[in-house]
Amino acid sequence: MTTPLAELQALLAQPRQVFITTHHKPDADALGSSLAWAAYLKQHGHHVTVVTPSDYPAFLNWMGGNDEVVIYDKRQNDHQVRDLVQRAEVIFCLDFSCLARINEIGEYVRNAPGTKVLIDHHQQPEDFADISFSNPGAAATAELIFEIIRDLGHQAEVTKAMGEALYAGIMTDTGSFRHPSTSRNVHLIIAELLSAGIDLSAVHRRIYDSHSEIRLRFLGFVLKEKLVVNREFNTAYIAITRDELRAYDSKTGDTEGLVNYALSIEGIVFAAIFIDRGAAVKISFRSVGDFSVSDFSRQHFEGGGHHNAAGGISYQPLGPTVERFLGLLPQYKEQLVGEPVAATPPVA
Repeated sequence: MTTPLAELQALLAQPRQVFITTHHKPDADALGSSLAWAAYLKQHGHHVTVVTPSDYPAFLNWMGGNDEVVIYDKRQNDHQVRDLVQRAEVIFCLDFSCLARINEIGEYVRNAPGTKVLIDHHQQPEDFADISFSNPGAAATAELIFEIIRDLGHQAEVTKAMGEALYAGIMTDTGSFRHPSTSRNVHLIIAELLSAGIDLSAVHRRIYDSHSEIRLRFLGFVLKEKLVVNREFNTAYIAITRDELRAYDSKTGDTEGLVNYALSIEGIVFAAIFIDRGAAVKISFRSVGDFSVSDFSRQHFEGGGHHNAAGGISYQPLGPTVERFLGLLPQYKEQLVGEPVAATPPVA
């Protein structure tokens, strides 16, 4: 039986027109894995375009190849992106498990004639790819990209720039190596990236120590005024309005990681952040232990992701969305606090 690696090797045996895309609002893993993979493919003579379905945080702009990324905008370059997808011989889908995660580009990819290759670590991938490297047990898509390059026999070709992009993806998706997904394999890969000359402290500084003054003031406001702790269900949450985002001149990436502050409170098992983006409320969920936010999000908020980290969406206004969330907590009380929900007395 032919393996995905063998299929990929055959597919890339000659120069191809390649299209790489990743999920909406790319994070360090999404962009880092995309740009490192693009650099590798270019080394082997392929013509590569990286397209993101939205903008991404400015603290990722240092990555090699960033200047060549095409950021999709329906009003400005829809025709260009649709043409790139249609002409691509190979379409790589990195760090997302279903085509809805790339917005309008999803249907362009679904209907494109090129060979579709999925490289991802999220749960329950949609069955759209011709070749799939799907491993929910991996800490990051960057981990998978490194393994593919290594298994193709080209690990020595990983440059410092590629290595730092991959390191950024692994570092952020493991929570600076503190999440349970931080395996022995992860540390071995980091050791190999060190051999490529990466500067760990520089990558960390660019991502975590490059905030604007107003972003820090926004963080202070959120923690003081918006953080709600519900001890009855060991849950904490944050809800941010559009007016509050505007008041602090919020940019893409300014809300990233805020949910982790809620989860860091002693005794909290389940944390959420709700952000009013106008057309929809974007939600991030985090948990510790056995409580699956992936299942919770999939069942109630059209989302999914990982066992302890997931995203969701709501098309109700912010207030009703939060109320719906709070109304769901009692049915999960046994998982959150170890106490069963009291039975509802029968109606007389």
